[in-house]
Amino acid sequence: MVFFQILKKSPLSARVGIGIILVNLAMLILAPVIAPYGETEIAGDVWLPATSDHYLGTDQLGRDMFTRIIYGARNTISIALLITVLSFSIGSISGFLAATLKGWADQLLGRLVDIIMAFPTLIFALMILSVLGTSIPVLVVVIALLDSTRVFRLARAVAMDIEVMDFVEAARLRGEGLWWIMRHEILPNALPPLIAEFGLRFCFVFLFISALSFLGLGIQPPTADWGAMVRENAGAITFGILTPLWPAGTIALLTIGVNLVVDWFLQRSSELRH
Repeated sequence: MVFFQILKKSPLSARVGIGIILVNLAMLILAPVIAPYGETEIAGDVWLPATSDHYLGTDQLGRDMFTRIIYGARNTISIALLITVLSFSIGSISGFLAATLKGWADQLLGRLVDIIMAFPTLIFALMILSVLGTSIPVLVVVIALLDSTRVFRLARAVAMDIEVMDFVEAARLRGEGLWWIMRHEILPNALPPLIAEFGLRFCFVFLFISALSFLGLGIQPPTADWGAMVRENAGAITFGILTPLWPAGTIALLTIGVNLVVDWFLQRSSELRH
């Protein structure tokens, strides 16, 4: 009930963003139910136009594009969400530890993050994936570790501002332990910026996976992935066929939707603080 009350007062842009996210979540959860064909099923000829049998036409192998888009949502979004959760867990905990412990722990973690961030993220990921392979577990761990450096920077900066507050000092004087202070004092007060950053990091990871798939080092075929679908059907543009624009459009639409919700959340949290 509270959510719907807040939603009623939200701007149109936020409602549009939430609607886009909900549609994508429905595709993620209900893919086997709503998809008219199997994920890898050959349903017709190559690059057929949109018809009542194939709402978005077919791809370069004759698979139904509408079905591939739905399964692509399940694969790409679920992996991006898993990576974002993992990167936030690593980055937030290490950032809070650095801000709370200070001294050698802060210096060690900070310098390690600086070393990783010194390399361009895409080039670093390409180098590691070329050596370790492109299986989904490797993809998840590599991108999560690379992305956690950005989360570390934000979590450390926010935690250092909170750590000097009187209520944290009072908790120390009461004899509360490090983990208690991080969970009950720092984390609740750091949530608004971290939640907003979670949305932005999800967009970055989602686009990063799509870019890697477009380059051939992301989610591997025949698994449906929006970035790989753009690459596989890029040749259709030469013949005036719009097939690769469907997955490209879904990537752009989800990114816009998440950013609209993040902007609304930032505006709302700023108003609450005032």
